[in-house]
Amino acid sequence: MIKKEITVQNAQGLHARPCGMISNTAMKFMSDIKLIKDGYEVNAKSIMGLLTLAASKGSKIIVVADGKDEETAVKELEELFASGFDED
Repeated sequence: MIKKEITVQNAQGLHARPCGMISNTAMKFMSDIKLIKDGYEVNAKSIMGLLTLAASKGSKIIVVADGKDEETAVKELEELFASGFDED
């Protein structure tokens, strides 16, 4: 199991588009992936769950991945958050 704290950097926080991008990224992996904010845990593969985090800019999110591809999953999610959810 891997845990990594990530800060939401984009100005609008986790609204529908970033949540969709997180979910799509998480679904590529076999590992169980959770996001935790202020003790509230959701499945990273669920857009609706991600929206309930109500994570604004500057929020601290803990990504927890458990499975055979956990390292790659956390790395890709970390890169996605770092990009500010830009679609290049």
